[in-house]
Amino acid sequence: MTASSTSGIAGYMSGFGNEFATEAEPGALPVGQNSPQQVPHGLYAEQLSGTAFTAPRAENRRSWLYRIRPAAMHGEFAPFAQPRFHDDFMQGPVTPDQLRWSPAPLPDAPTDFIDGLFTVAGNGSAAAQQGVGIHVYAANASMRGRFFYSADGELLIVPQQGRLRIATEMGVIEAEPQEIVVLPRGVRFRVELPDGPARGYVCENFGAQLRLPDLGPIGANGLANPRDFLAPQAAYEDEEGDFELVAKFQGHLWRADLGHSPLDVVGWHGNYAPYKYDLRRFNAIGSISFDHPDPSIFLVLTSPSDTAGVGNLDLAIFPPRWLVAQHTFRPPWFHRNVASEFMGLVHGAYDAKAEGFAPGGCSLHNCMTGHGPDAATFEKASHADLSKPDVIADTMAFMFETRAVIRPTRQALDAGHRQRDYQACWAGLKKHFQPPR
Repeated sequence: MTASSTSGIAGYMSGFGNEFATEAEPGALPVGQNSPQQVPHGLYAEQLSGTAFTAPRAENRRSWLYRIRPAAMHGEFAPFAQPRFHDDFMQGPVTPDQLRWSPAPLPDAPTDFIDGLFTVAGNGSAAAQQGVGIHVYAANASMRGRFFYSADGELLIVPQQGRLRIATEMGVIEAEPQEIVVLPRGVRFRVELPDGPARGYVCENFGAQLRLPDLGPIGANGLANPRDFLAPQAAYEDEEGDFELVAKFQGHLWRADLGHSPLDVVGWHGNYAPYKYDLRRFNAIGSISFDHPDPSIFLVLTSPSDTAGVGNLDLAIFPPRWLVAQHTFRPPWFHRNVASEFMGLVHGAYDAKAEGFAPGGCSLHNCMTGHGPDAATFEKASHADLSKPDVIADTMAFMFETRAVIRPTRQALDAGHRQRDYQACWAGLKKHFQPPR
């Protein structure tokens, strides 16, 4: 038997980082204390902590779950083999070359979300509690009788093709391309594919939890608004049977037998929960005079590091927008950066590349590796009529930016869909230098 407070349709509560309280059965949440001697409806009280108990109040993340069975009930874990999903970011030399990949091929054999994960690059480690793992997924089957959680980091999921229905311990999240989902470290979930084949990107954040950036001189409004971040309402499954729990722990995968569905939380309250955000609601900021601003104005979420203003992970997006700056090269300029950049394209075209960067594809430009518009884009933008605005209406690109070098995996470097001629996109740049007489 499956029970849900939302009749199988995801219900949501809005507000980033707020305290939530939601129950799928009336009276499931105890009143006045978190762990009474006897929890209502014969449930078990369990606290899920995402930060240290003594973390400052503004940063403390925890939720109380009131569930049919505690999470401790499962069989012994044994190693689980999925060789394409890992933390092996290589320890040898890292090429400073610009790298780009075409969209990951969709599988022919039945492949669910876990089996469809492919690690592209990363840095740091779960053991060090810093860095990221960057993966893509290509799947054509829903997870059946299988559940997953990562003890190593929170998962930032960016769908590119096909909707995802993510059933979590704390409720159901439905996400489509141009939305993102964040699943906190340790939260158990199952991914279903209502549209069939699906593809997208996953960033596993080993560092501090993602949060909204400070707005500074922008003021009170702009960029991503807290009210547009949605957390799920409580929904539970009361099912017994032969299930499998897959865990990622310290860079390795493990599996254990389960005699019941772990998505059996009848009510919960707290501020440690999965959430989603529609990137189309982002309020882009740009120049209305001259110069192309730094991409930090497109920052959606940040995982801070131990250095102020330097992110362990930044999520920036390049959404539909108007370019009106005068006396300015409007597309992103040529640049080299102390940070390292992994880019993906969800929808449409990216304004700095004329061809080769397709939805579902990705690129990697590491620390101090030069990059920028290709030859065709440079020539077009250099002779554009700046008396008219340029409306970029059909696009959604994103960037995972980190302070540490992003190390590509061997399987990504050897992949058949890596574009080994990527550097050729700059080969047509001409010499225009005319020294004064």
